[in-house]
Amino acid sequence: MPVVIYSLLRAALFLAATGLLWWAGMQSWLAPVLAAVIAWGLSYVLLPRQRDAAALHLAQRGEQRRARGGLAGRAREDAEAEDAATGGSAEDR
Repeated sequence: MPVVIYSLLRAALFLAATGLLWWAGMQSWLAPVLAAVIAWGLSYVLLPRQRDAAALHLAQRGEQRRARGGLAGRAREDAEAEDAATGGSAEDR
């Protein structure tokens, strides 16, 4: 959830910067490009807690995935569950 909140706040900063530039008279393709740079700078200064919370959340999810054995571990668990459901493994055939 922290990643979603951080992303939404960054999108809001981008939209606000784009709207402000558009309102100020910069009605070209350059407005969203400049707004992206402005929003990046503002998010770096204004959203450090949200950024840290999102980074911590992603790091914890990565650690949990590594503890479970990563994608190979999940594939192995899925194969074992399928073998149990069908009554044997691929080596038995």
